[in-house]
Amino acid sequence: MLCGMTARRAADRTWLVALAASLWGLSALWRGPLAKEYPALAIVFWEHLVLVVLVSPWIVPAVRRVLAASTRTKVSVLVIGAGSSALATTLFTAAFRLGDPITPQVLQKLQPLIAIALAALVLGERLRRSYAVFALPAILGAWLLAFADPMGVSVSSAQAAALAVGAAALWAAGTVLGRAASAELRFSDLTALRFTVGLVTLLAISGVTSTPLAIGVDAAPRILLLALFPGLLALVLYYRALGHTPASRATLAELAFPLTAAVVGIVAFDASLTGSQWVGFALVLASVVGLALHEQRSSRPSVAVPDDAREALTVAR
Repeated sequence: MLCGMTARRAADRTWLVALAASLWGLSALWRGPLAKEYPALAIVFWEHLVLVVLVSPWIVPAVRRVLAASTRTKVSVLVIGAGSSALATTLFTAAFRLGDPITPQVLQKLQPLIAIALAALVLGERLRRSYAVFALPAILGAWLLAFADPMGVSVSSAQAAALAVGAAALWAAGTVLGRAASAELRFSDLTALRFTVGLVTLLAISGVTSTPLAIGVDAAPRILLLALFPGLLALVLYYRALGHTPASRATLAELAFPLTAAVVGIVAFDASLTGSQWVGFALVLASVVGLALHEQRSSRPSVAVPDDAREALTVAR
């Protein structure tokens, strides 16, 4: 028994989850400036196109397996690709045009709280009263963080915050549905289908809204970097790590993401946080850290889930 526990700890890849999350935090280096020059839809389209080319060897096997899967898995894949990949990333990118470079990145970290709530609603997992201990401070912290003057909210900043929270909600939905779909599909299947369905969705949205997809040649290097590092490389490291790391511990390691995002915003974009924003940042971090620690250590976690379901919670990010 002791040898088994030692082996599991030796195989743990929590540090690799943190590295992947840090790469997500680098997104603002390229996404922020691009969002000031081009429509969000165009940026996300080209990002997805690069990603589809990179995962193209996985696409045909993935399509075969999803066609043989259940209706629930087929619907989950469509929602993950269209909502969690295409629409969520478009909302997230658009938030940079309306807000500062830090707010969208950190508000996205409400995703773990939203994911647990959706898991309770969609998958029947039961929330306990202790969940409110983490959810309420996180909501307050998100409000303080989103606005330099939380009592004098401008329309632009409110829209940026709403877009970022909308993206977090869609990503959380993808997490829960990805957890369900992973029972029938492999990681490579979900990755390839997510980006492929997302690309088709973006083309459809562009056609309906008449949004131009053209970008300048000078944007190509930034699109490539965005797809390679916060995109494909981060996902490969993340999913490889999750094979050896309990989800509750992985969620804690993901806090490297807002930390990196804040550092990028301050150092690269000369951004700054007001006193109330620092308080909000601390509340969001403390809430997510507290939730992760509580779920890992408590004999009565905030959400009653089977151990195998808990470890599958972050499948689709």
